[in-house]
Amino acid sequence: MNIPNILTLLRVALIPIFIVLYYLPFGWSYLAASIVFTFASLTDWLDGYLARKLEQSTPFGAFLDPVADKLMVAVALVLLVQSHANFWVTAPAAVVIGREIVISALREWMAEIGARGKVAVSRLGKYKTAAQMVALVVLLANPPVMTNWVILGYALLMVSAVLTLWSMYVYLRAAWPYMSMESVQKSDK
Repeated sequence: MNIPNILTLLRVALIPIFIVLYYLPFGWSYLAASIVFTFASLTDWLDGYLARKLEQSTPFGAFLDPVADKLMVAVALVLLVQSHANFWVTAPAAVVIGREIVISALREWMAEIGARGKVAVSRLGKYKTAAQMVALVVLLANPPVMTNWVILGYALLMVSAVLTLWSMYVYLRAAWPYMSMESVQKSDK
């Protein structure tokens, strides 16, 4: 166990805390949930930085880090879909969660055939993540009442959904040659 792995585990442990905070019947609960979510998001950057800087990358960390990220985002999206209950949150949430399922399965399959590097994280994925995280922080911090902040959150969530679809297209296009029967048959020989 090292510091980057502890930070990743902390991120997972913070998920139930931000859920409870989000549902507390106090005016400050949304902001408190958003602060915990923001802190958890920052630990994602910090654990990666420390793992590289301190040369403490581990197989456990490589497995758990993306799982923690996806859990955190999926839970935030589910909370927002439930409380906002509108197209502007539900459609992007379905796109983001659906894309994560598709790309996770694609990466696993590509790893099985020895071509995982063809679907590595790209710069586009980083832009998508930035828009998504800012949207989630803004939406979690505000009650589901139409304000300028909530409209900004909806807009950023829609932008992240478009970038999500675009990045999924890029990954699928890169993997497409490996999905044809001829490629699979050639690699089996």
